[in-house]
Amino acid sequence: MIKKSLYFAFILLANSVFSQNEWNLQQCVDYALKHNILLKQAELNNQIQKNNTLQSKANVLPTINGGAAHTYNFGRTIDRFTNTFANTQVLSQNLFLSSNLVLWSGLSQLNNIKANEFAYKAGAENIKQQQYDLSLNVATAYINVIYSDELLGIAKNQFDITKQQYERTLKLAEAGTVAKSMVFDIKAQLANEEVNVTTADNNYQLAMLTLMQFMNLDSLNNFKISKPDVEVQGENLLTNSVQNIYETALKNQPSIKSAEYNLKMAEKSLAAAKGRISPTISLNGSIGTGYSGLAKEVTGINVTGYDTTAVTTGGDFVLSPTYIPTTRDIPFADQYKDNVNRSIGLTLSVPIFNGLQTHTAVKNAKINALNAKYSQDLAEQTLYKNIAQAFANARAALNKYVASKASVEASQESFNYAQQKFNLGAISAFDFNSAKSRLANAQSNLLQAKFDYLFKLKVLDFYMGKPLTF
Repeated sequence: MIKKSLYFAFILLANSVFSQNEWNLQQCVDYALKHNILLKQAELNNQIQKNNTLQSKANVLPTINGGAAHTYNFGRTIDRFTNTFANTQVLSQNLFLSSNLVLWSGLSQLNNIKANEFAYKAGAENIKQQQYDLSLNVATAYINVIYSDELLGIAKNQFDITKQQYERTLKLAEAGTVAKSMVFDIKAQLANEEVNVTTADNNYQLAMLTLMQFMNLDSLNNFKISKPDVEVQGENLLTNSVQNIYETALKNQPSIKSAEYNLKMAEKSLAAAKGRISPTISLNGSIGTGYSGLAKEVTGINVTGYDTTAVTTGGDFVLSPTYIPTTRDIPFADQYKDNVNRSIGLTLSVPIFNGLQTHTAVKNAKINALNAKYSQDLAEQTLYKNIAQAFANARAALNKYVASKASVEASQESFNYAQQKFNLGAISAFDFNSAKSRLANAQSNLLQAKFDYLFKLKVLDFYMGKPLTF
């Protein structure tokens, strides 16, 4: 009994949690930013640029390389350690370490480091811009869901009103108070508004699906969004000017910062290309040792006899002893110690002619720098045009909202009057439906103007660096 009670309590708690799982705009944006694959790829690509920056810094450090060789020589060869000819198989080994340090290269290495740093910063700003764009898309889809839900509510309300009128007209027709043709007219209108409800519901589901796709959400189960109570106020818009918004956007828009970093990167790349015209001075050194199978040392002498090597003036023979030396292979440790060689030196490399590669690289770097400057100017111009257009759109949307609000008020009064006359049988069903349709259209136009204006304000908030929240 206790287990069953706990089970039902858990089910009720789970249902309560899921029923209250409503997502606000910030939660939708955060989820989208976390699960967007394109953003993840952009971050990985920028991580590569970060690695390139680290590599360019490491390039100024000395290079140290080591090596070893274990070689068998066959046939006639000169042994490098004994400097003797050999006709048999000879084993030789060689160990070495070498190092090189660039002392001067026309500051090309330093400028290359700066260029890579600016490239990394530009990539980071591009990622922010993608995040901003995705956030704006999610906000648009979020607002569209609320708008579609409001339209669905209007359609359902119109359906309910017509249904009530149909039931009332049917009773009056059965009592003989009104003609049956009026029943058919109301019934046809009821069927038409049922189609409108279905269409509005489909649009709502599509809006939810679009929001889910921007968020990269796998399932719509138990997914609901909160509907903020937003008041339309145009005073905040009127306190700002296009120039003020533009000056603020110049300081916080990632696209502008990215263009600035790209220009600095191009300028440093140009400086690095010019630096390659300069002579390069390098410090290099090495240490090595080796072993040869031919290396031997004498351990003794064995006299084998005497040979006549000369004759004196008196006719006497000069005898010299003949001998065979006894030898042994010099051990590995001794050879590695005795064969050590060291070197250190400076290398000067002067580029005289390399197929115009350096000259062409400098010319291309100048073009890239000029193109980056044009890109920066274009980004600033585009930003100003977009802000001016968004500001004009917001003003137009506000004016449309004010006009639509007045239209709804007038249409509501007209519908109330038509409903009273219809209940008294003073007007036909066609006239009643016309008044009701005008009210529905006015309400739809008001909703459209309202959410269009809210979206335009969010666009301006986006340019001013404000969070996309209600």
